[in-house]
Amino acid sequence: MSEAEFPDPTQVEGAPHPRQTAHLYGQEHAEQAFLDAFNSGRLHHAWMLTGPRGVGKATFAWRIARFLLTQPLEQGGGLFGAPEPPRTLETDPEHPVCRRLLAEAEPRVFHLKRGLNDKKTAISDDIRVEEVRKLTSFLHLSAADGGRRVVVVDCADELATAGANALLKLLEEPPPLVTFLLVTHQPARLLPTIRSRCRELRLTTLAPDDLALALAAAEADAEGETLALSALAGGSVGEAIRLLNLEGLESYATLVGLFATLPRLDRIKAWALAESAAGKANAARFDLMLRLMDLFLSRLARAGLTGPPEPEAAKGEAQLMARLSPDGAAAMKWAGLHQELGARARHGKAVNLDPAALVMDMVLAINTAA
Repeated sequence: MSEAEFPDPTQVEGAPHPRQTAHLYGQEHAEQAFLDAFNSGRLHHAWMLTGPRGVGKATFAWRIARFLLTQPLEQGGGLFGAPEPPRTLETDPEHPVCRRLLAEAEPRVFHLKRGLNDKKTAISDDIRVEEVRKLTSFLHLSAADGGRRVVVVDCADELATAGANALLKLLEEPPPLVTFLLVTHQPARLLPTIRSRCRELRLTTLAPDDLALALAAAEADAEGETLALSALAGGSVGEAIRLLNLEGLESYATLVGLFATLPRLDRIKAWALAESAAGKANAARFDLMLRLMDLFLSRLARAGLTGPPEPEAAKGEAQLMARLSPDGAAAMKWAGLHQELGARARHGKAVNLDPAALVMDMVLAINTAA
């Protein structure tokens, strides 16, 4: 099977690919920092785009790529009509470079990502050295017009050890006019030598208004639930789209409704909830339930220190959390359980415990703590 027959590992299901996203919301500071570096004439050859998952790092990378490939090599105003320094990263969507990028036909950009596994039966779990060798071949070729070239690595956290070492060699001796853009959710996972050769641009979580704009641009229908989505997604548009795809708001409301009677747990409802995550067909729902319980416990612990959550992520959530976590002492206990159950969930998934049993076990532990 060919790679084109599998879902792109750099695209969130139900959302446009970052390459197709024209606008970036809520990251003006990072954009201005890159623009200032560009206009100074001292553009670094490698950049780490860091920040929480889903806040627009890959979108930013492709936005930078479009900008760099559409800019003339000579910058700055002068007596002989040289162009004024750009004031924005915006590009003309009708520019030939932009059109070629959308068609994945731009010869001056290389997208380094996870490829197929050895058996060609699935996308590999990491970016293997074979993929980096393709990048090496790309860099050894001269640009057709002698202009800039861009390498987008999405995401660098997924580099296998051999792949990371191969990329490091390219960062140590970069060809002229090549800019590396490394998308990373967890920069601490990268080799220190890779980090030391990159300049960091950190992106932040999105405020509710910016999240609403980003969701609208992605044609994701939040149905007036932007505040609740922002609360659960932590200001991440990628996570918000995943929640919408999996009916995460409805599932969280079900969870809050189940816990509303704690410590008198309705075990029939609890078991029905656990059973809904059983089986291979419900693997995505199982992951969702674990994530939502993790969110519930973290919000519960925070409520004891800062008060009930505002806004609520589900009806009745604030009242429930005010009752279960009224003070700092309760907050500490819930924080401890949050850490304990998080470790239990990771271990349970690692050893393939029965999903329904794991979910029920966690629900019972929360009931006991209540």
